[in-house]
Amino acid sequence: MQAQATAKFIRVSPRKTRLVARNVNGLPVEDALNILKLTPQKAAGIIYKVLHSAVANAEQMPGVDVDAMVVKQVIVNEGPTWKRFLPRAQGRATSVKKRTSHITVILEAK
Repeated sequence: MQAQATAKFIRVSPRKTRLVARNVNGLPVEDALNILKLTPQKAAGIIYKVLHSAVANAEQMPGVDVDAMVVKQVIVNEGPTWKRFLPRAQGRATSVKKRTSHITVILEAK
């Protein structure tokens, strides 16, 4: 049995989010939630919410013990990039890329 939850167009860089996501792959749900709660990065709070949503989705399935579930995979894909400009000296401008992420958490019953 698998349960999943997805958050799209999240305003955090995929590269930074993947660093946090690696910490919880393969862990039991309770341990993963505790680790994410104590991790200071912005991405940890977002992954925490998505993981919590995946647990709620798993509770809706009949005959599934949520306490026995593990985090099978946390997938972080790149979303659309916001392109902005920053004024610089002598009338120039530099481009700023504000990246977004699509985060998917997949839980699996052991």
